[in-house]
Amino acid sequence: MNAEPERKFGVVVVGVGRAGSVRIRDLRNPHASSAFLNLIGFVSRRELGNIDEVQQISLENALSSPEVEVAYICSESSSHEDYIRQFLNAGKHVLVEYPMTLSWEAAQDLWKLAEQKGKVLHEEHVELLMEEFAFLKKEVVGKDLLKGSLLFTAGPLEEERFGFPAFSGISRLTWLVSLFGELSLISATLEERKEDQHMKMTVCLETENKRPLTWIEEKGPGLKRNRHLSFHFKSGSLENMPNVGVNKNIFLKDQNIFVQKLLGQFSEKELAAEKKRILHCLWLAEEIQKYCYSKKSSEPLGF
Repeated sequence: MNAEPERKFGVVVVGVGRAGSVRIRDLRNPHASSAFLNLIGFVSRRELGNIDEVQQISLENALSSPEVEVAYICSESSSHEDYIRQFLNAGKHVLVEYPMTLSWEAAQDLWKLAEQKGKVLHEEHVELLMEEFAFLKKEVVGKDLLKGSLLFTAGPLEEERFGFPAFSGISRLTWLVSLFGELSLISATLEERKEDQHMKMTVCLETENKRPLTWIEEKGPGLKRNRHLSFHFKSGSLENMPNVGVNKNIFLKDQNIFVQKLLGQFSEKELAAEKKRILHCLWLAEEIQKYCYSKKSSEPLGF
């Protein structure tokens, strides 16, 4: 990627919230990967005109324009599937913020479509590019896990826009799978107080070696964004995360990976392993959702 680009891929950013704004910033600044990309404009449901001299274009123009070869999907999670499908069918490469979809089956279908069209479909996972994850990966390697837990707290999130908590929190699930391998679902519960905008999801998972892992997502007003972890190994324990430094340019690092894919610099083996991990996490998220809903529907009605 250090070579002078022979050509630039025209890019449109769909959605200009936090992630979309960071994507536009990175595309406009002189970086190694940005040299291969040419920001054409952005798509938004709101009438914004332009942002920092970047012009707003209609979805129809983005889909039909031969100049646009790449779409960055940075909209609400509930809209991802439809946007991905439209841009792939229009012959564009796609980078999408996680989760790719709110359904395992839909993700499989979209990957098949990308393969049929010969296009790159890349799901962003900046949580794997964080300093905390790099630290954990080093700490965990070669150790025999006995049990572990990961608790994440944050403010409320609208399920209609961002999906069931197992999907909106899929970055935590991705951490656990990336650290400990494929997991099985043992049980899951969802406690909700909708009038207080409070919810707590508790998931019991198991590694292939039958070691228990507990994942908890708790969201509500006044809850600070925080991560608490506890991993117990035969050789000792890791309780909570030390301060391992600031996460710098994680979206840019993700863009670098995407451009390497556009340039064919990832092996088939690497791409297959990544796809397998992503689909496994989406499958787990869906299984958790089904389990929680089945528990709710089987609960006796109170009179």
